[in-house]
Amino acid sequence: MATTPADLPVYDHVTLTRHGDDGHVLEIALDRPEAMNAVSTALARDLGAATRWTAADPHTRAVLLTSTHAKAFCVGADLKERNSLTDAQIFAQRPITRAAYNGVLDLPQPTIAAVDGFALGGGFELALSCDIIVCGDGATVGLPEVAVGVIPAGGGTQLLVRRVGWGRASSMIFTAARLSAADALTLGAVERVVPAGEARTAALELATVIAANSPVGVVNAKKAMRLGSDVDLAAGLEVEDGCWRATAFSPDRAEGVAAFAEKRRPRWPGPTEV
Repeated sequence: MATTPADLPVYDHVTLTRHGDDGHVLEIALDRPEAMNAVSTALARDLGAATRWTAADPHTRAVLLTSTHAKAFCVGADLKERNSLTDAQIFAQRPITRAAYNGVLDLPQPTIAAVDGFALGGGFELALSCDIIVCGDGATVGLPEVAVGVIPAGGGTQLLVRRVGWGRASSMIFTAARLSAADALTLGAVERVVPAGEARTAALELATVIAANSPVGVVNAKKAMRLGSDVDLAAGLEVEDGCWRATAFSPDRAEGVAAFAEKRRPRWPGPTEV
């Protein structure tokens, strides 16, 4: 069941929808179909606002990033708009676009990108900003920025290296390669490939499974993984211990133990704030 309750904010180029009887899965859909979701200043501003709202929403336990365009997830920066801007205007636009990409990356809840069609440049960077990427087998992904005289700057140079390693990321970025979903899966750039047109359904099923688990536990597991991924093992274990403490003495832990003992589904209290 999908709903758009009155409590959800409304934007021009991003659509929010709750899913499930409990509404704990929130879909953030890029909604500029006339431009194949090219990231304009207006879309970036809306996405930044939507992710800020979502990050603070205690009711949301898993986030789905999708597109309203059947043939494109997002084709990257709006080059038509970019070509009309002066250097000073491009410089002024940068904080707005950074806030959009970082907004997805910094969401405390688990995030899943559902990619069908094209996810190029900034579009693929939005997907890379999610924890898990599910692709339809007709999808095309890539970071072709160097072919037009720029570089991936929505996190791509950092996120792709962390997913696939230096050599594979270098090959993909330096050649401006466009990869099929199957090749991206082999590379390790995406996590799952499903039949074309089914990425959103598969991602929603996965998000529903995640949202059924302890929201405190899942958020703190993501925090431990994120903060510990670029430090040495000893420091990472200290990060993990801090996140364990934040979870082990929460109401979710007490409810999880009680539900297990009583052989019933947990009724998670969840955080009062994310």
